[in-house]
Amino acid sequence: MTHFLRCLSLGHVAAVGELLSTLDEPARRALGDELTAHVRSRRDTWWADKQATALAVAAVGTLSTATKTATLLGRRSVELGNADPQPVVEAARLRGVPWLAEVAYRLAERLPRSRSWDGWHFVAGLLLAEKAPPPTADAFVAGWAQSLWMARFESRPQSLVERLRADPFLDTLLPRLFEVDGIGTDLTFNGAGQGVPPALAALATEGRLDRSTLLDGVLGRLLRGDRPTALRPFMALHDLLAPTPGEVTARASAYLRLLADAPGPVAGLAQRALRDADGDLDIDSVLDTARVVLGRPEKALVRAQLSWLDRLVRQHPDRAADIAEALASGVAQPSADLRDRALALAQRHGHRPAATATVAVPGDELPPPVPPALAPPPITDVDELVEEITGLLGQAWPALTLERVLDGLARLATREQDRLAAALSPVVRRAEIRGHDGRSAVSNVRAQFNGVLLAAAAPTEAQRRRDQWARILGQSVTWRDRLFRRRSTDESSTQSPISQLYCARLAEIGQRMDGSDDPGLLAAPTSVTGAVDPGVLYERLVALGDRPAWRWDLTQALLRVPVGVDDALASRAAALGTPAGDELAGWLRGDALPAPVQQVVTVGRRERRHGFDYGYDRLPVRRTVVATTPPEGVADPIGLLTVAVRRVGQGPADWSDLWPALLPGHRGLVAARLLPGVASGAQEDAEGFGAVLPRLAECTGVGGPAFDLALAYGLCARHEADRVAALDALLILAAAGELDAPGVGGRLGALAADNQVTLTRAVNPLRDAVAAGARLSVWWLLAAALPPLLAAPTAPRGTPDLLALATETAGATGVHIELPGLADVAARGGTSRLVKEARRLRAASTG
Repeated sequence: MTHFLRCLSLGHVAAVGELLSTLDEPARRALGDELTAHVRSRRDTWWADKQATALAVAAVGTLSTATKTATLLGRRSVELGNADPQPVVEAARLRGVPWLAEVAYRLAERLPRSRSWDGWHFVAGLLLAEKAPPPTADAFVAGWAQSLWMARFESRPQSLVERLRADPFLDTLLPRLFEVDGIGTDLTFNGAGQGVPPALAALATEGRLDRSTLLDGVLGRLLRGDRPTALRPFMALHDLLAPTPGEVTARASAYLRLLADAPGPVAGLAQRALRDADGDLDIDSVLDTARVVLGRPEKALVRAQLSWLDRLVRQHPDRAADIAEALASGVAQPSADLRDRALALAQRHGHRPAATATVAVPGDELPPPVPPALAPPPITDVDELVEEITGLLGQAWPALTLERVLDGLARLATREQDRLAAALSPVVRRAEIRGHDGRSAVSNVRAQFNGVLLAAAAPTEAQRRRDQWARILGQSVTWRDRLFRRRSTDESSTQSPISQLYCARLAEIGQRMDGSDDPGLLAAPTSVTGAVDPGVLYERLVALGDRPAWRWDLTQALLRVPVGVDDALASRAAALGTPAGDELAGWLRGDALPAPVQQVVTVGRRERRHGFDYGYDRLPVRRTVVATTPPEGVADPIGLLTVAVRRVGQGPADWSDLWPALLPGHRGLVAARLLPGVASGAQEDAEGFGAVLPRLAECTGVGGPAFDLALAYGLCARHEADRVAALDALLILAAAGELDAPGVGGRLGALAADNQVTLTRAVNPLRDAVAAGARLSVWWLLAAALPPLLAAPTAPRGTPDLLALATETAGATGVHIELPGLADVAARGGTSRLVKEARRLRAASTG
């Protein structure tokens, strides 16, 4: 056995095979049991390359079933990416194994979709040796597509056409090539004419593949949609197939659906194919689709549709009235130029618009604001707590989930200590959570959270960590006592305030795991914003009775109480006669955390690093952010009210998911903290930072310049999901009457005029806000944004679109606003779109 294991660890494939050939079947099975135990016991050993091949030979040569073999080879520590299947096939032949194909199928089920190449070659080799049909799961199909790409690097590479022509998997897997999401990114290679689409088109030309199957597959893929990069190879294949008018007519319904609903490039492809076949198309279906297309924002698509309809009138003079009516639907077109052209063509072909009266709506027409939802109920069951903890491990921490877990630990770590330890221990082991005892651990939130989990899973661990918790709370006492002191000359802490607060709270929770019954956290949010209702906090203090409140738990609870004066509730809190009641009373009488002073500043990018600095030139040259400082005479010992500006490239704000729930009543302060991250979504194409904007909009407190800037950056974010989040925030505030539309507009105009953001990205979300009913808010926003844009030496791209939208909102609301600089642009000569839109707005805004 020792010699056998040594051969395995050294990857001596031939030696493993020779040893197995000397054993009878009972000896093989006994060795298989020892092999399984050996691999399981060596969790930190990774099997790769020759070692993986040797292990596979040993598994096939000793284990009794396909299930056992696939389970052993499918372990995370076994990497089959470079394993050679041929020795494994030989070992199976020598033993007479009948289930090698089943092993391959089971391993194929374990292929990771994100790394489907990792192990695909090995699985495919087993299937080919057994002459078994390939599986059609997504991961295996993706691995097949990637194998075509990797074939270029073989020592004697065939052309891709030759390889595909002889590929035994082609006929089975080709239909799935059009069905697996994201697979298109594996179908093109670098270099002109390279990739799968030209090869498939060539095989269709020679008759190896059915042309109709390819064309139907392409249209099916385009109808299902995907990321733009994943759709491009299918669009390329469509163009290479060059469908005839008859083929297009036979699939007219699919092309018309693409023209109406698909992304711009795909809709353009469908439009070109349909125009070439329009002689055989049902004209009523074409007109129904045209009415949709004329309202789309893609100008090239609309322009081509107008030309097509104009041509149809000449081809079908008997249907001129119907075509003119379809052209008149262009009145819904956002672009004024195209709208005017559509109406002019409609009138030319006989359409006479009915006289309509336009009624201006003086304000927004938005539904009343919906109050933020209540927070989920507390966790009172051990199984639910462990499930929530499992979800938190290894990912970003949603604030509400984290708070429920902390509250659940405070409730159950003492009351259900044994059950919690039994249920949590395997989770902790599986996640490989370890304690951290270094100097930096006292200010590391994740390290302290892990420490509390370890203590909950093993009570003896709590005893070992008490010194560290005491050290954290020993430092935190001074922070807590000085947090709201005024006129202090002490220097602020250099550590992140959110780290200090959470580490102190976690240390408190850890120290309270002593077997005493606990009612839960005072700071547990009552709203999804993170806020704590002051009446609920009062009731929690009543339930606490004479027991002392946890100092940092109470601090966090007070920070979550909405800012405002409530003398009646303050008197009831003071009547409790407890220190915690007195603190709540003072808070409710106005001694709350004050709003900081905001200052707008523009910073440059960080210094270039020595040597090759790849990322430096990709950083924006400048960024407008907000610094905050405490009001005069207010101490800020842990830096809660202080936001120092950082140069571009020095990282976004820390713990961005936790900040809104930490201070739900200080919208502007939190926005200043998170502004660098939100700005990176507009300037550096970062993704996901805009998601915080609706949550901030649901919070309370003055937003100020920080929140105005955050909305302006969000409207110009690179990714649509972030722009939609900014739109949602804008509508939430507008519905509540809390939107500073001129403030947001002024920041948007200044950023665009300074070339800090891409203005064209803001057009669609603002247009969507108008469609949602926020006409007046958008008009005020645009009225503030346009003057700096018009005063710029060169108006940024997108300015004419904002002018057109401003014309629409000015006319719809009937509110007249004088815009500085508009008259000068309108008085310019020429017929540029900027000048024409300025003239239209000039007329609309002045009545």
